[in-house]
Amino acid sequence: METLGIERADGIVTVTFCRPHKKNAINGLMWEELAAVAASIIGNPDDRCVVLTGANGDFCSGADLSDTSVVATHQLASMRRINAVVQAFHELPQPTIARVDGDAVGVGMNFALGCDLVLASDRSRFSEIFARRGLSLDGGGSWILPRLVGLHKAKELALFGEIIPAVEALRLGIVNRVVSVEALDPLVADWAGRLAAGPPIALAMTKRMLNRSFEQSFEQALDDEARSQTINFSTRDTAEAIGAFLAKREPRFEGR
Repeated sequence: METLGIERADGIVTVTFCRPHKKNAINGLMWEELAAVAASIIGNPDDRCVVLTGANGDFCSGADLSDTSVVATHQLASMRRINAVVQAFHELPQPTIARVDGDAVGVGMNFALGCDLVLASDRSRFSEIFARRGLSLDGGGSWILPRLVGLHKAKELALFGEIIPAVEALRLGIVNRVVSVEALDPLVADWAGRLAAGPPIALAMTKRMLNRSFEQSFEQALDDEARSQTINFSTRDTAEAIGAFLAKREPRFEGR
């Protein structure tokens, strides 16, 4: 691929935004390649965890507004294609980790926040910069942000578009951990490895239920939990986990 780096090892897929001369801003081709990558991951049982990151010290500086294919005549049609990519990544059954170093701005910030977990270096910066470009939120930010920080704080971040440092992002609950640049890759490797070794079916159902939790009643959540546990107890992985627990050893999950 021209705009993305794809690496697969030990059940971990690392997807890297690779336009460093533009701080990894997303152009039309990258949207197309992101769609293809999401489609390749969703049905691949060997892909157990997804890490999303950026090349050369930045995560993603948002949409490349100098690209005429991004600033297109038929805006609604273009946005629907972009939305399909964002939704595809959000709905991946595999756990996703955003590895954020440097700038995560605009749709780049929302791509990071759309991941299940966000690990950031202490030099990373975040901004819902849209208003400063004459734009409103996209990339799922209007849905994700208030769920993370509350409605009033979300409005502050979105209406002013100010850049916030990593330590403030941690305080707001936008990221899970902030570590030094040197400690970032070992932490990402540790978390991704643990997720890749986990029970894929159970993790996928847990992820789905948590993503839906704000739209459901308590009763509906309990019904979902009951269905999920019924499925889990029919899998080899749950039998393996119980057997490993009784034998005092680590389980080996296969996704079956």
